[in-house]
Amino acid sequence: MEPSLPIIESLVRKIKDEMFSSVDFYSFVSPSAYDTAWLAMVPDPTAGTDGRPMFGECLNWIVNNQRDGGFWGEMDGYGNPTIDCLPATLACMLALKSWGVGSGNVERSRQTENGSSEGNCPHGLAFIHANTKKLLEEHHDRCPRWFAIVFPAMIELAQKSGLEIVFPDELEEVLTDIFCQRQQILEREELINKYHYPPLISYLEALPSWYGTIDEEDIVKHLSEDGSIFQSPSATACAFMTTGNRRCMSNLQALVERFPCGVPSIYPMDEQMIQLNMVDHIQRLGLAYHFQEEIENILENVYSRYMSQEQKPRHSLIPIQIYQDSLAFRLLRMHGYRVSPWRFCWFLNHKDILIHMEEDCEHFSSVMYNVYRATDLTFPGEYELLVARSFATKLLQKISSLGIRDDAVALVPNFHTLIEQELLGLPWIARLDHLDYRMWIEQKSKNSTLWSGKASFYRLSCFHDEGLMQLAVKNYEFRQAIFKSELEELKRWCKGCGLTDIGFGREKTAYCYFAVAASCSLPYHSAVRTMIAKSAILITIADDFFDAKGPVEELEILTDAVGRWNVKGLSSHSKTIFEALDDLVSNMTEKHLHQQGIDIANDLRDIWHETFASWLVEAKRSRTGCIPSMHEYLDTGMTSITTHTMVLPASCFLNPNLPKAKLKPPQYETITKLLMVVARLLNDTQSYQKEQEEGKFNFVSVYMKENPGPGTDIEDAISYMTSMLDEKMKELLEHALMDGLDDLPKPCKHLHLSCFKVFQMFYNSGNRFDSNTELAHDINKAIYIPLEVQTLKPLKPLPGPKKANLTMNAHLGQTYKLPRVKSSFIMQWISPKTLRDDLGKISISLKPKTCFV
Repeated sequence: MEPSLPIIESLVRKIKDEMFSSVDFYSFVSPSAYDTAWLAMVPDPTAGTDGRPMFGECLNWIVNNQRDGGFWGEMDGYGNPTIDCLPATLACMLALKSWGVGSGNVERSRQTENGSSEGNCPHGLAFIHANTKKLLEEHHDRCPRWFAIVFPAMIELAQKSGLEIVFPDELEEVLTDIFCQRQQILEREELINKYHYPPLISYLEALPSWYGTIDEEDIVKHLSEDGSIFQSPSATACAFMTTGNRRCMSNLQALVERFPCGVPSIYPMDEQMIQLNMVDHIQRLGLAYHFQEEIENILENVYSRYMSQEQKPRHSLIPIQIYQDSLAFRLLRMHGYRVSPWRFCWFLNHKDILIHMEEDCEHFSSVMYNVYRATDLTFPGEYELLVARSFATKLLQKISSLGIRDDAVALVPNFHTLIEQELLGLPWIARLDHLDYRMWIEQKSKNSTLWSGKASFYRLSCFHDEGLMQLAVKNYEFRQAIFKSELEELKRWCKGCGLTDIGFGREKTAYCYFAVAASCSLPYHSAVRTMIAKSAILITIADDFFDAKGPVEELEILTDAVGRWNVKGLSSHSKTIFEALDDLVSNMTEKHLHQQGIDIANDLRDIWHETFASWLVEAKRSRTGCIPSMHEYLDTGMTSITTHTMVLPASCFLNPNLPKAKLKPPQYETITKLLMVVARLLNDTQSYQKEQEEGKFNFVSVYMKENPGPGTDIEDAISYMTSMLDEKMKELLEHALMDGLDDLPKPCKHLHLSCFKVFQMFYNSGNRFDSNTELAHDINKAIYIPLEVQTLKPLKPLPGPKKANLTMNAHLGQTYKLPRVKSSFIMQWISPKTLRDDLGKISISLKPKTCFV
C-alpha cells in the first residue's frame, strides 16, 4: 500500500506540469492528415513558374508521419485503422504525387534513415487495396455523411492524378451505394443548411462539378471573420487556391505557423470545449481530488464565459453547442455554481431544431448522452429539465436500436453499454463513485474517444495519455489496498466487541463498509470511513434487536441506560450492544478532543439516545397495534432511519469540520432533515410489503389509515409517497450542491450527498440491503477483484524532420495544380466507367443512374 504513494505523487506532479502549467490546449489535439494534405497541395503564389509548395512543412509532415501499416489517419485503441484513413491516405498520396516526392510512401517500400529497405512496411496504395473492403463493409449499413461526401471525391481526384487504384469486384455494390449516397446528400442539401453540421460549403474541396458552380462571391460571402471556411483548413486551402483571397491566405499562414507539425481538422477550436472534456474525464477516472485547484481555475473561467454568452442557436454548430452547454452545466452545478437550466435547454424552444434532432438522431448521440447526464442534477421547479430528460431518453432509446456510426461530435467507445447503464441500470444518484471510476478506467483502457472533425477523426491526448491512465490504475489499486486493510480491521473490531457472535440479526459488516468506502472520495481519511461503518454495523444490529428480539421491558432498560450512559442493569444482548456503542463513542470523543481540543461526548450521547428512543417508540407501536398519524410516523421515522446518527458525528472530523453546535438534536440543518426524510421514504418504498406481513407500520399503512374510503388503495399510497420522495430528493440535491442554503461546511454537505446515494443504491429498485447475495459481486469488484485493463497503443509523438530531409526544389519537376478559375470553382468529375483487367478487378464501377432519391 505505502510504496504506491510515491508513484502516485510523482505521476500527479508530472501530469500537472504537462496538462495544467501554462499549457497550450491545442497541443492536446492530434493533427489531421487529411487537412494537412490539402495545405501541402497549396502552391506558393510567389514561386512563379518554378512551382513549389507554399507550406513545405506540411509536405514534410506527410512524408515523416505515414503509419507503419502504410496509411495516414487515426487508429482505434488497438492500433487498427479507422474509416477516415481511406480518404486521408488518398489525400496524402495526392499531395505527394502533386509535387513529385515521396514515391516510396505511395507505391513501394519506404527507406529507413540509414538507407535500408523496410520490406515489411506497406505503401499507401497497398494499404488502400488491402483494407478498403474491410473498412467499407464495417460501415456499409450506415455510412457517415462526411465519408459519403469526401471518399468519392478522393477516388475521383486519385484517378485524375494517375494513381492506380483498383478494388475487388465484390466492392462494386458498396462503392456504388456510397456514390449514390453522396448524390442524394448533394441533391437534398443546400450549400448552407442550418441543420447540417458541417454545411456543404465546408466540403468545398470535395464538391463535384455536377453539384453546380460555386463562384468566388459565394466563397467570400461565407468566409468567417478569421478568413476560414467554417473552421475547415482543407476547405480554406481549396478556397485560397480557387480565389487567391488574402484573408484565406492569412488564415492558412497563421495556422501553419501555430501548427508546423500537422494541422488540426478544426481551426480555430473552442479551447473551453477541450478543457471541459478534460475535467470531465479526470473526474470520471476518480482523480479529481488530485487536481482540485486546477479544476476550480478552469471552471471559474468557464463560468465567467458561460454566463456572459447569449444562449441562442448558432445553426451550423448546433450539435457542438448543445454538447458543450450541457457538459458545462453539469460540471458547474456539480461544483456549486448557480446556473440556469436554460443555459443548455434553449433548444427546447426551437421546434425546427427538435424535429431535425429526431430525424437525424444518430448525429446527436453523444449530445443526447450529455443532455441526459445534465438532467441528473434537477432541482425543484425545473420542469424544463424534466422535458429535456424525456426528450433525451426517447432519442437515446432510438439511437440504441439503430446503432451508432456517424456522431457529429464524438465517437464514444462502448456507447451502447453507457446508454444501457443510464437508461436500464442504476441511475447516477444510485451509483457509487468507486464503481463508476472502475467502469470508466476499464473502458478507456480498451479504447478511447474519437472526436469528429469535418472529414476525419481526431484525438484529445488527455483522453489517451499513458501517464493519466497509469495514475488512474495506481490510484484505484491504492484505494483497494486501503479498503481491504480497513475492512479486516473492522471485522476484528466487530468480533472483539461481541457483535459478530451476537446470535441474531443481519450480519452486514462487509455491506456497511462497502457502502461507506465506495461512496466517499479518498480524502475522507480512514478514521471517518471507519466511524461511519462502525456506526452502521451497530445500528443494524440494534435495530434488529428492537424490531424482533428484545422484550419491551428490556428495550426500555437499554434505552434508559443509553440516556444515563451507564451499563449498570444491562445483561446479555443489551450489554453487548451498549458496550460496543460506548467503545465507539469513547474513541470518537478522545480523537476529537486530541485534534480539536473540544469535548463532544455529551453531544454524541444525546444523538444516540435520541436514536434509541425512536426505536423504542416504534417497537411499542408495533407490539400494541397503535397506528400513528402521518406526522407522528415521519417525526419518529426520520430519526429511526439514523442517517444523521452516522453523518453528523463523522462530519466533526472533516476539514473543515462540523461545528459542535450543529450536533444538538433536534435542531438540525435543513439538509440533514431532508436526508432523514428521504432515507425513510426510500426504505419504505421497498420494505412496506415485508413490514406489513410482520405487523409493522410504515408510510403506506399510515397513509391508508388517514385516507380511508373505497377509492383509496395501496397504489394511491405508493404514488403519493413516490411524488413526495421525488420532490424531497430534488431539494436535498440542491442543498448538497449549492452554497447559502445551509450553514454547513461543503465537505459535510458532500457527505450528506454520499449517504443519500448509498440509500438510493440500497433501495432504488428493491431492498438490496436485506439481500445476502445481490451486492456480493459489487463488493468484490470494489475491494478485491483487480482492474481489467489493457495497455493502449500510445499516440506517437510527431517526429521532426529526418536527417536526410527533403530538398523540395530538387523534386519539383512535376507540379500538380487544381483548376484555377477566377470567376468560379469547378472541379472536374471523372465519368463513371468500368475498367476491368485480366484479374477480374475493377478500377471503379459506378452506376449513378440507378440512384434513386
